[in-house]
Amino acid sequence: MKDVQGQTDKRNIDIQKVGVKNVEIPLVISRKLKSGKTDSQKVYAKAKMSVSLNRKYKGTHMSRFIEILNDYRKQNLVGVDIKKMLSDMQERLESKNAYIKFDFKYFIKKTAPKSGLEALMCYDCYFEGTLDEDDYKFYLGAKVPVATLCPCSKEISDYGAHNQRALVKVKVSYPENQHIWLEDLIKDIEEAGSSEVYSLLKREDEKAVTEHAYDNPKFVEDVLRDVVLKLENNKTINFFEVEIEAFESIHNHNAWAYQKSEKYSK
Repeated sequence: MKDVQGQTDKRNIDIQKVGVKNVEIPLVISRKLKSGKTDSQKVYAKAKMSVSLNRKYKGTHMSRFIEILNDYRKQNLVGVDIKKMLSDMQERLESKNAYIKFDFKYFIKKTAPKSGLEALMCYDCYFEGTLDEDDYKFYLGAKVPVATLCPCSKEISDYGAHNQRALVKVKVSYPENQHIWLEDLIKDIEEAGSSEVYSLLKREDEKAVTEHAYDNPKFVEDVLRDVVLKLENNKTINFFEVEIEAFESIHNHNAWAYQKSEKYSK
């Protein structure tokens, strides 16, 4: 049959990214257990895939993205070997550059501080990879909710202080021969807030969490700096990007802060 996508295009424009998105697929995740052991789990993910397109071609072959995903799914390797998947995309779609991102929900069992009750906490996370000819980069991302209590409100008020939930978004990169566990990354972020956020709290837990936040007031600037310090002190990480947004409880706007660093680029 006629290959329409392979026909010559005369507009002389290279396309930087073309592909598919919101492809639903099971993803294999390696997870770290509290015992220190590891196992794997399948989670629901949405994939975004693209390649660059040379100006001489009319279009890319979209079905090949799905074929690659299916090939890896049959081997339970989706999300396990991002670099090899990108290389296959380059080869099968005849492209110099390839990109892939998996967005997924990740569940971690959390223990309430006083009652000891356990419940699953959900985090929005992602794997992201790029292969620019032979230059490979992998990124790990997580969105982590924390609580913040305003230091100014506590200082000037006769009693109480306004507090709110905040969302910390972190993106990190590290060498191929190294590894960062989502469990460790998320824990570092949670510890930077005024208090952690939980899915299950009894009265004694709520008291402990509220009082801990009151004793640990933080602006978004404080949370950002504490996260940055943790990431800077992690020798495995060579790039990070952090953003925090506090959903203010007494203002009709949100407070936010952002920082980006390439630690070893100089």
